[in-house]
Amino acid sequence: MDRRTIWAILLMMAIAIAPAIFFKKPPASGTAGQRDSGTDSLTGPARAPSPALARDSQVGRAVDSTHVVSADPLTRRPADTPRGEAATDTVHITSPLYTYGISTRGGRLVEATLSRYRSMSPAQQGALAQLLPVDSRLLGLTFVLGRDTIPFHDWPLTVSAESLDVKTPTALRLSGARDGINVDLTYTFRPDDYQIGVEGRVTGVGPNGGLVRVGMGPTIANTEADSSENRRALALVTKHDETERTDFSGLKPGEPKIISGPLEWAAIKSKYFVTAVLTLDSTRGGISGAAAVVPPTAGDEPSRASVDLSLPLPPGGAFGYMTYVGPMEMDRLGRIGHSFDDVNPYGWPGFRTIIRPVAAGVRWLLVWMHEHLHLAYGLVLVIFGILVRAILWPLNQKAMRANMQLQAVQPLMKEIQEKHKSDPQKVQQEMFKLYKEHGVNPLGGCWPMLLPMPVLFALFFVFQNTIELRGASFLWLPDLSRPDPIYIIPVIMGVSMWGLTKVGQIGMEANPQMKMMLYIMPVMMTFLFLNFASGLNLYYAVSNIASIPQQWLLARERQKRTAKAIVDVKTRAPEPKSKPARAKRKA
Repeated sequence: MDRRTIWAILLMMAIAIAPAIFFKKPPASGTAGQRDSGTDSLTGPARAPSPALARDSQVGRAVDSTHVVSADPLTRRPADTPRGEAATDTVHITSPLYTYGISTRGGRLVEATLSRYRSMSPAQQGALAQLLPVDSRLLGLTFVLGRDTIPFHDWPLTVSAESLDVKTPTALRLSGARDGINVDLTYTFRPDDYQIGVEGRVTGVGPNGGLVRVGMGPTIANTEADSSENRRALALVTKHDETERTDFSGLKPGEPKIISGPLEWAAIKSKYFVTAVLTLDSTRGGISGAAAVVPPTAGDEPSRASVDLSLPLPPGGAFGYMTYVGPMEMDRLGRIGHSFDDVNPYGWPGFRTIIRPVAAGVRWLLVWMHEHLHLAYGLVLVIFGILVRAILWPLNQKAMRANMQLQAVQPLMKEIQEKHKSDPQKVQQEMFKLYKEHGVNPLGGCWPMLLPMPVLFALFFVFQNTIELRGASFLWLPDLSRPDPIYIIPVIMGVSMWGLTKVGQIGMEANPQMKMMLYIMPVMMTFLFLNFASGLNLYYAVSNIASIPQQWLLARERQKRTAKAIVDVKTRAPEPKSKPARAKRKA
């Protein structure tokens, strides 16, 4: 293959992948899951009016941030505690998958501990992953009835149980009354799912109906070892006709971001976890709009945002939706439908159409091999790397032989270029004629480089997004989804690339370009992959090593062809001299 083509491929890889590593923003002063100093992240600034939230002059009122989760014994009928008092009773709902905590003041979700996932944060390493910050306002409600805005977050509620052990679909009922308005809520939990069904009814709505605002955020608590990477993943994702992602880091402090509806769902995501409100029953009208605003002192890379969703409230006062609070397991999200699995998209905008199908297939195969063959993910990657090379063996064989044919006609190509160097059009015509006469495909030699690229790109995003690979260890690698802390596997990958290139050059006429590529490519790729997931390096190293036998066999074939050509030249009989020349000698 032409060296310029190789450089072009390497440049495209660098442009596609390197920005994810080398153009990271500096970490913000705050940490996901903690308060921003100097401001109340929930109350925040005054918020701008929105057509989507037209019945009030503000986007929404926040939960009083002085409320904290209490470990005190539960009471079935809490007292009407003043807003400034730091006390909240919590009903704990436990299943094999989770422990959720519902506040008896306003019915907010204040705790979400996942039984199958552990926190990797240095401050909480080894503890079960708890997704919600201490000032969670998830499911906090505000009612807009006519000209009145009624915050529900501090209402004392009567609850149907002090705790629930969910073994079958189980309901928790909450009710409260104030100033002649009654509110009844029913939360339904299932033992095998992270979805919570929410049904509510408000009395005194009036003939024109109203709005119910559902609070989200202000963030998802950090559960990852790399808090900066987790912070960059924080985003509000909404679904209208297509999914729209609004990164927290892209929001300007104090300036509301308004997203018009109707929306099927809205979610706040971190790297591996998500909290979402889904209105999948089309008869209820969906989410009218969403608004997000970050505190004015949030810094250059905000990790918190007050998010409010607006839902229609009919004259009858009934409303309902689903809530998902849990891991981004793609199979589970896919079963919900409505493109909810796109809350964590594979690939960059513009490339997702190509990358996503390959990434989804690769992720499915890796998980299937792990679960059904009972193999560690590291061993799955080793087998997968060999399998990919075995599948591509016939195509690589054909492509490499095409490359040998191209090298065989290189001298003739140079002659044409020298002969017609002043006429580029003639050079092109003669080149096409040469290719046709010798049966050469000028692009055939590029396949060995191009064929594995879609799988490599897909694996990059699989390791970025797939929660099943989170925390998977192999040999000395503590986590296949994170870089090798001692950089052994990137070095092995670079050495394997050098060996593959070295074997591939056997039997070829050495030139400065080839010698340069032998060393520059492995060194460049090693440095590029230093901060990539160790699992990606493992796959690439195995793929290179698995390709060496094929390169060696083709190198031997090249040597035999070269030796045969030399013998043919030496044994070729001299051409008979022309008759005029013989006649001239006789004379």
